[in-house]
Amino acid sequence: MGRLSGKVAIITGAASGQGAAEARLFAREGAKVVATDIQIELLENVVMEIVASGGEAIAVQHDVTNEEQWNEVVKITVGTYGKLDTLVNNAGIGGAPGFALIDDVDLAAWNKFMTVNSTSQFLGIKSVIPELRKSGGGSIVNISSMAGLVGGAAGIHYTASKGAIRLLSKDAAVELGPDNIRVNSVHPGFIDTPMVSIVTENEDATKAALMGIPLGRAAQPEEVANLVLFLASDESSYITGAEIAIDGGATAK
Repeated sequence: MGRLSGKVAIITGAASGQGAAEARLFAREGAKVVATDIQIELLENVVMEIVASGGEAIAVQHDVTNEEQWNEVVKITVGTYGKLDTLVNNAGIGGAPGFALIDDVDLAAWNKFMTVNSTSQFLGIKSVIPELRKSGGGSIVNISSMAGLVGGAAGIHYTASKGAIRLLSKDAAVELGPDNIRVNSVHPGFIDTPMVSIVTENEDATKAALMGIPLGRAAQPEEVANLVLFLASDESSYITGAEIAIDGGATAK
């Protein structure tokens, strides 16, 4: 308990799955959490659960592709809690592994994935920089995917959008290092969340996915949240510009 005491964090995509797990864990560890998502009813349920458990959190409806809404989220955060220390760029949309060949991806799908998965993270980083500087530094954790490290893991539109996050994070880490703002990317593999239900609901697809994982199982969202917590905490004070796979060894093969 208390690994994030005194810190204020924005976590996007917090209405379910990995984002909800991160919000719950951050609050348990003492952070004041601004949980955002476009799905406001689900988000409010997560926040009510956090508050009922003794944590501090608020829910803000948020389209992460909208720059004005990003600025408003930062304004609400500082107006509510007085500062900002951490951003977790978690929101994103998933691909359909094995179902999206290049010939089948049209420009509209390409643009949607690039906008939701990577442009949104650029907007998030840009919007929080002034407040992180005021706080004397902070941590930005960008959620990518193991598909951002290797080819062929999903449709090209998904893979490219997740790969962009990797170098977006590295560039930001170099630029913002003098301000004591750390930026890292996290690359989850097969995580048991609603986003991978297209796989988990099919026994054969699940078996095929697990065959590529040395640890032989899917991860739980809380396992990813533990890594994100570490990167948000002062325990990782000398880690920036890193890409960290949490994939059961899948990208080691």
